[in-house]
Amino acid sequence: MAEVTLDLRGRPKAEAYAELHKHVEAVLEGLDDEIAAMSTMSCLLHFAFGHLWTGFYRVVEPGKLLRVGPYQGTLGCLEIKFGRGVCGTAAATRETVVVPDVHAFPGHIACDGRSASEIVVPVFGQNRELIAVLDIDSEHKATFDDEDRKALESLMAWFSRKR
Repeated sequence: MAEVTLDLRGRPKAEAYAELHKHVEAVLEGLDDEIAAMSTMSCLLHFAFGHLWTGFYRVVEPGKLLRVGPYQGTLGCLEIKFGRGVCGTAAATRETVVVPDVHAFPGHIACDGRSASEIVVPVFGQNRELIAVLDIDSEHKATFDDEDRKALESLMAWFSRKR
């Protein structure tokens, strides 16, 4: 097997995400375990781009509550209500939220004071039910853009495919 974690920092985003996507698909081939996939994706994304925090918040009460799942980084918030903060907003709207400056986001939940920008991507299961959100924080402002959104949504489509 090729190296387990990739360092894709400094590479053009499109190239980096394409390589990461192939790597994730190869590592997860034959796997049918959502938690193991979340753990693996958290690790690969975190080390590929050197993010501050990379992980999942799982839906534990549909329409109401998210709970921390597999992640890489410092201690995360344990629970987040739908509609609260960036993660809760993405869960409630079922849409990706890109925040260039978390300090300007109304109701931002500061789990780590070093966080400056964030992207949160909804994760859907095979029946289009919301099963989690992918949350990625950066120490730098305006880290994430539409290219990140598209690539991460494509990567999260793994969870909605029949396996």
